[in-house]
Amino acid sequence: MSEAHGLSVAQTAALTRRVTLLSVMTAAVLVVFKAAAWGASGSLALAASMADSALDLVASLGTFFAVRYAAAPPDAEHRFGHGKAEAFASLFQAGLVFASAALIAREAVGDLLHPQPIEQGAWAIGVMIVSLLLTFALITAQGRVLRQVASVAVSGDRAHYVSDLASNAVALLGIGAASLLGLTWLDPIAALLVAALLLWSALGVFREASDQLMDRELPDEDRARIVQIVTRDARLTDVHQLRTRASGPWIHIQMHVDLDPEMTLEAAHDIVLAAEHRLLEAFPAADIIIHADPRGRAEIHTGPLAAPERAPQ
Repeated sequence: MSEAHGLSVAQTAALTRRVTLLSVMTAAVLVVFKAAAWGASGSLALAASMADSALDLVASLGTFFAVRYAAAPPDAEHRFGHGKAEAFASLFQAGLVFASAALIAREAVGDLLHPQPIEQGAWAIGVMIVSLLLTFALITAQGRVLRQVASVAVSGDRAHYVSDLASNAVALLGIGAASLLGLTWLDPIAALLVAALLLWSALGVFREASDQLMDRELPDEDRARIVQIVTRDARLTDVHQLRTRASGPWIHIQMHVDLDPEMTLEAAHDIVLAAEHRLLEAFPAADIIIHADPRGRAEIHTGPLAAPERAPQ
């Protein structure tokens, strides 16, 4: 079972709140530092990195509010909760990164054709080193949280900053080469590499958010764990039509199981309820529906969403 599903919604919400606040604070500091250094140096690679950090700040603010909304309990209008707000926030992040990459690439091409000298290179280099250190600290903290929490919004935010770590390193190399060695053409080349890294990061974020919005199944190890937990009671057999999906901090589990057809309704209810309680111990944020079939007498269930059975791997 993924460790991320072992926490309650309250614990998950507390962790995501803290790490998204840290993300906003880090992005704000980086924007201020890079803006000051860009004004002093005129480096296009630094301008590209600053623009990326500015969009990261906007995206981090979106994530900050999205994870809070996603953790809100179900209401009369949203009976399945608000978890997909996280996926929408991730799509927003991906769109901003795409826009940032396009703008950076356009400016880099122009500067490559007409290179400009970099002023105050030492100041720009110092800011980029600070940026690398702060970004590394943030993604380390996000990584710790993601080992405990399944949050597509935090995952998307971390993907941005992992890309930032690489892009800041590239920008640092470009600024250093341009200011110390006089190779001014390396500054726009570094900006183009930053743009390419941003595009790659945006594609990954988009794919992860789309999986959740399209109700992709949970990982095979989680599905296998679900079957193992349910069939721990030997009276429950043949778990079939297992359906799972994630929605922000929530997960939804549906399945059919076979029970002795001679069993009373009350006894069947008690067995199914016990299975639900076992699942909730492993998946505290799960919404669970278990349909009991009379063993050997059940009719085939059909309907528009009766997809072919997909056995856990």
